[in-house]
Amino acid sequence: IAARSAQLQALQQSCRHMEAELKDLNSSMTTPEVTREIEALRKDCASYTEKLERIKSATNHVTPEEKEKVCREQQLYRREWRRRKRMATELLDAILEGYPKSKKQFFEEVGIETDEDHGVVLPAST
Repeated sequence: IAARSAQLQALQQSCRHMEAELKDLNSSMTTPEVTREIEALRKDCASYTEKLERIKSATNHVTPEEKEKVCREQQLYRREWRRRKRMATELLDAILEGYPKSKKQFFEEVGIETDEDHGVVLPAST
């Protein structure tokens, strides 16, 4: 009985080991699935390589001088925007000191539209 019990234990252990191995094999990809996956990855790789080559061979790169020029222009326009907005605000505040109605009513009567009305935000300094 003891020998058969030990043999039973060994067979059950072997059976559990084989079931675990079967579960792993069933959850892994089959050969045709792996082949399809490899082919899809190769196509992706080829398209990315082609895209990279197109980018590398492009002749319309922006030079550092052009980039610097554009940044300076943007900075100039941003400064000018701030200056003009400040001047307009000061002028409107001076008018509103003697105006009997609210600022909102004044803007509606005159037809003034602000940056805030349109959700426009002044770009941050770089």
